[in-house]
Amino acid sequence: MRKILNIGEIMLRLSTRDSLRIEESPCFEAHYGGGEANVAISLANFGHQVSFASKVPDNLLGQAVRKHLSRYQVDTSNLLFGGKRLGTYYLEMGTGLRASNVVYDRSYSSFAQMKELEWTANELFQDVSLLHISGITPALSPQWPALMIQLVKKAKEHNVLINFDINYRGKLWSIDECGEFVREIAPYIDYCSAAKLDAVNFFQISEKPEANLEYYYEEISKVYPNIKILYSTDRKIYDSQHNQLQGNIYVDGTFYQSKEYNINQIIDRVGGGDAFAAGILHGIFEESNPQQTVDFATAASVLKHTVHGDYNQFTIQEVETFLKSNGEIKR
Repeated sequence: MRKILNIGEIMLRLSTRDSLRIEESPCFEAHYGGGEANVAISLANFGHQVSFASKVPDNLLGQAVRKHLSRYQVDTSNLLFGGKRLGTYYLEMGTGLRASNVVYDRSYSSFAQMKELEWTANELFQDVSLLHISGITPALSPQWPALMIQLVKKAKEHNVLINFDINYRGKLWSIDECGEFVREIAPYIDYCSAAKLDAVNFFQISEKPEANLEYYYEEISKVYPNIKILYSTDRKIYDSQHNQLQGNIYVDGTFYQSKEYNINQIIDRVGGGDAFAAGILHGIFEESNPQQTVDFATAASVLKHTVHGDYNQFTIQEVETFLKSNGEIKR
């Protein structure tokens, strides 16, 4: 079985309940999450062999992270222990027209404080077919952009494909800083999650107000022909509990879209993009056709909106059943 390696920071998420604001909340609901870890869990739920590499403190929180990942059959042999703290973020759950809000408390975390790659490349990439990374990691410290480039170069030396989710976080770095990094890593990418604003802001594609997403993907492919697949979701937000979602994928010069889903009872939107990315990677690994791939990935993302926590909790069979059903009771 081909192996997928995910590298990034996993954090403790503390969420408000009952639509309370952070400063008014007497208690918080705890989950573990982070973009790369969320993708790893989804892929493991889909039956893939997945390893997660990160660094966590050698204390009870770090051990809880290991147990959390192991519970979903994610390999933690590349999980390092050391440093002083686990990154944390607070999530103020939105309601109605009030959007959710995130407060990060991740400075000086064990992962962010890494000054060099602490894994041996031959061991890290042994039997690995694909490396999944995101644009969150290089935003964590002055060292991580260079470490990420070093990482993907080593991956390429081991014939590993690269999947890169830009995942821009404006609270962590600027558009200019992110754009400089994206253009540096772009020549090494095989698959990329990028939306229209990513194309304009980071790939510096000329904006055309009348153009659809296919135009931007075509232009990215002209500059970076090494990027074989581009994908993203379109989201229309009516309020915090009511969104409309559609998936997109661009393969071999052809643009495909899923149907639009009207999600009018959102439980937890966080991790929806990670669920979509995992669905895309699943389709690639299963050699599904592009339409099947984007349909599956979008359905997986829609299902993620129905459960609490960062990570998706559904199997292939459950996603495929959802694709065929209209919400009937399964008896």
